[in-house]
Amino acid sequence: MSDRQARADRIVGILDHYYPMVEAPLAHEDPYQLLVAVVLSAQCTDARVNAVTPALFARAPDARAMSKLRAAEIEPYIRSCGLAPRKAAAIRELSKILVDEYGGDVPNDVGALEELPGVGHKTASVVVAQAFEEHAFAVDTHIHREAGRWQLSRARNVVEVERDLKALFPPERWGAIHLQMIYFGRSHCTARGHVPADCPVCSWAMSKARAEAERKQGLSKPVKKRARAAGRR
Repeated sequence: MSDRQARADRIVGILDHYYPMVEAPLAHEDPYQLLVAVVLSAQCTDARVNAVTPALFARAPDARAMSKLRAAEIEPYIRSCGLAPRKAAAIRELSKILVDEYGGDVPNDVGALEELPGVGHKTASVVVAQAFEEHAFAVDTHIHREAGRWQLSRARNVVEVERDLKALFPPERWGAIHLQMIYFGRSHCTARGHVPADCPVCSWAMSKARAEAERKQGLSKPVKKRARAAGRR
């Protein structure tokens, strides 16, 4: 067994400890609503997306209803998500394509999804994994960061990270580990203000060189030494 595989096996145990049960963070009732929610989540928090989608889906709950709206009618519902004009146009156009080419259904195929406006590989992977329970490992910013910090991948690009993580974890666990890493990244392995020594994984899996590099970049904080004298900070 390689060091990387041994590290991955230990990490699975930690993720299972902190997040034994995980649910999709984006509220939805079907694959179409999940697809729209993931498109909206680009450069936006899940909490913000969940705040705007109830009203949007009340107006247009499926592809047929959404395709009948103009982008200008969709935009007010999603303005607070950022990039609203672009996202509104993409949602309207992908809805029309789903109606015209798939009878209003969302295809259970990464390649077909990637052909839709506003849908990239990560979005397509999330949809097939969460909506159809297919074996896919979507890589977002949290997962990319953790893979590099934990020495599971050289993490030079998203393609490399996805390939390396798929090789380390069994396919039937990809969907769950994807979500576990996202939640762990938000709570214990944040992008900034991170203290490696306090992280349940980075404390032993992160290389000293990486920790020092992040410290110089201002991403990680060194452990503060305790004051030796009373009242000293």
